[in-house]
Amino acid sequence: MIAETVCSAASAAGLGIAVVTAYRKRFLAAARIAAYALVPVGLVMTGVVGWIADTAFSPTAWAGFGVLGVAWLIFAGTRAVERRRGGTRAERRAARGAAADAVAPTASAPSLGPGKRQATGSATAPRATGSADDFSDIEAILKKHGI
Repeated sequence: MIAETVCSAASAAGLGIAVVTAYRKRFLAAARIAAYALVPVGLVMTGVVGWIADTAFSPTAWAGFGVLGVAWLIFAGTRAVERRRGGTRAERRAARGAAADAVAPTASAPSLGPGKRQATGSATAPRATGSADDFSDIEAILKKHGI
C-alpha cells in the first residue's frame, strides 16, 4: 500500500515538472519527463511493485538469488580458468600442432600451407638471407616515412 502511494506521488511530481518544462517551451524535454513520470504508475498498475515487495521480504526469494549468484561465480571461474589454459584439451593439442608447422626454421614469412610460390621476383617475394638484406625492407619503410 505504501509503495503504491509513493509511486503515485512520484508520478504526480514528475508530471508537474513536465508541465512546468512545457510552459518554458521545451516540449521535447517535457514529453521525455512525462514519459519517465508515467513509469511508476504503470508498474503499480501491472502489479510489478507488489511482486517486488513480496520478493524483497521473502527468504525463499533471497535464497534463490544466492543460488543464482553462486552459479554465476562458478560459471565465471570456469571461464577464467579455461581462458588461462587456452581452451579445451583438443583445442590445445590442435593449437600446439599448428604452431609447430606455422613457420619453417629459415623462412622469413609464415607458410600458409600447400600452395604455389610466386616464380616472378616481386616486392613481396622473400629475399635471400644475408646480413645486409635483412633490414633493407625496414630501412625502405622508414625512409618512405621520413624517419
